Amino acid sequence: MEAGEQALTEFETSPWGERFLTVAQSWRRHWAQIIPFFAFAAPVRKMIYTTNAIENLHSGVRKSIRDKGHFPNDEAATKLIWLALRNVTAKWKNPPIVWAAAKAQFAIQFGDRFTLDD
Repeated sequence: MEAGEQALTEFETSPWGERFLTVAQSWRRHWAQIIPFFAFAAPVRKMIYTTNAIENLHSGVRKSIRDKGHFPNDEAATKLIWLALRNVTAKWKNPPIVWAAAKAQFAIQFGDRFTLDD
């Protein structure tokens, strides 16, 4: 934890920290929520902060909702979102490259709740 705080301080005083002052300030404000992230092993952290798959999923759902416009009721919206999720996930071919390493770390850290078969 101290190493992370020291690295943040170094970032703040570096040219990058001066250029992106709001980033450093945001990290300082949310430090209590950021610290638990560092308890995970490096492969797990990479899986958490790599958002390409998440952004792709959100993009597919947003596109289907935007094309529809409005819904007569909540059930219609729920069905459309379910269909969009089904269509987006059907296109998935391979898991991310770091998934195997992250999966092993999840099994170690959460052995009672996560198995390598998941």
